[in-house]
Amino acid sequence: MAKFDINIKSSEEIAESGNKPHGFFDTIAHQKLDAIEIPLSQIDSFPEHPFKVINDDSMQELVHSIKENGLIMPAIVRKKDDGRYELISGHRRKMACELAGLIKMEVAIKELDKDAAIITMVDSNMQRESILPSEKAFAYKMKLEALKHQGKTSAQLGQKFSVEIVADQANESRMQVQRYIRLTNLIPELLQMVDENKIAFSPAVELSYLAEQEQYDLLQTIESEDCTPSLSQAQRMKQLSQQGSLSVDKIFEIMTEEKANQKEKVSFKIDDLRLYFPDYYTAKQMQEKIMQLLSVWKEKQRDKGAR
Repeated sequence: MAKFDINIKSSEEIAESGNKPHGFFDTIAHQKLDAIEIPLSQIDSFPEHPFKVINDDSMQELVHSIKENGLIMPAIVRKKDDGRYELISGHRRKMACELAGLIKMEVAIKELDKDAAIITMVDSNMQRESILPSEKAFAYKMKLEALKHQGKTSAQLGQKFSVEIVADQANESRMQVQRYIRLTNLIPELLQMVDENKIAFSPAVELSYLAEQEQYDLLQTIESEDCTPSLSQAQRMKQLSQQGSLSVDKIFEIMTEEKANQKEKVSFKIDDLRLYFPDYYTAKQMQEKIMQLLSVWKEKQRDKGAR
C-alpha cells in the first residue's frame, strides 16, 4: 500500500481561504494518505463533470507514461452509498489507464460531502493547461452553487460573497466569472461555436440573454448565411429580445447587414421586400425566391444573346 502526500481540505476550509487566489494543489495540506488499487469498473465519473476527456495526442502521451512508469499520482475518489466509487480528480488518468490496458487504478479515498467534492473536482481540473470556455462556464457555476449551498454568507466570510470566492480562487475578476457563467445559458450548438472560436467570447455573453427559440433562429441564419455575429450585432439582438421584438426576420436583417470588413454586396431592407411577397414568407424564403427569379432572368438574357 503506497503513501502519498495528499490530503484535500474540507469545503469549509476551501471557502474560508477565499481571500487569496489558489489552485487545487494549494488546497493540499501535506499529510500521509494511503492509496489503494481498485478495479476501474468500480469507479464512476463525477456527475455532470464539466471537463472534456478526449483521446488526443496529450492523452496518448499520458498512456505512454503510465505504461513506462506507472501512475505517478493516484486519483481521488469518494465512497458511494452503493459501495462503488465516485471519481473526483483523475478523469484523464482513468481513461489513460483504460487505454493502457490496466484493470485497476491507484486511488486515494476521501470522505467528502457533495459540496466539498464539487469544489475539489473543479479546483483539480482548473490546473489543466488548456481549458475551453464551456468548461470554465459550467465549472464556475457548479462551484458557485456548491458554495451557496453551504450557506456561506458575507458575514461568515469576511464580507466576501460566494462569487467573489470563486473569482479570487480562480484569479479572475468577479465580473469575468459572472460572464463565464452566462455562457451556460447558450444552446449547445452556439456554445460549441464559442469553444471552436467561431463566436468570440464577448458576443457570446450578449447572445446568452436571448431566449432559447431566438438562439435557434439565430443558429439557422448563421448556418444558412455562413456568418457569425459581431459584438455590436449581438448587443442589438439582446436589446430587441429584451423588448420582445426580436423576430426571425430581424435576426436575418441584422446578420446579413454589410460589415466594414466585408466585400461590397447588395442588401435590401426586409420592409421593402415585404411589399412583393406574401405575409407568411420568411426572410429565407424571400431570399430563395429572389435567387430563383434571378436565375430565370439570367437564362432569358443568355437566350437573347444567342439570337
